[in-house]
Amino acid sequence: MSGPETVDRALLTAAVVLIVIAGAGLLTRVWRGPSMLDRAISLDVCAALIIAGLGAKSAFARDPFYFPIMLVLAFLGFTGSVGIARFIAVRDRPKKTRQQNEGGK
Repeated sequence: MSGPETVDRALLTAAVVLIVIAGAGLLTRVWRGPSMLDRAISLDVCAALIIAGLGAKSAFARDPFYFPIMLVLAFLGFTGSVGIARFIAVRDRPKKTRQQNEGGK
């Protein structure tokens, strides 16, 4: 192995280690998250970590096979986050009181 290849492998290994550490922190946030919004954001970060892991695997193998899969996962993660945010926004909307419904009489 030449010098640049050794540096590439070391950096990719460090990236994978950081992804694993972030995944462990993510699991604790999903488990302990005090609110539903914390858990939803954690699941969005989970999608990002999966994409990052696939990117690291693709870089190790020097194979672009996983790029379309990463794109689809990014789209699904985004739409899932938007859907959860809309659900939480509707659920947490304050209820109108009877006085507000009657026009403030």
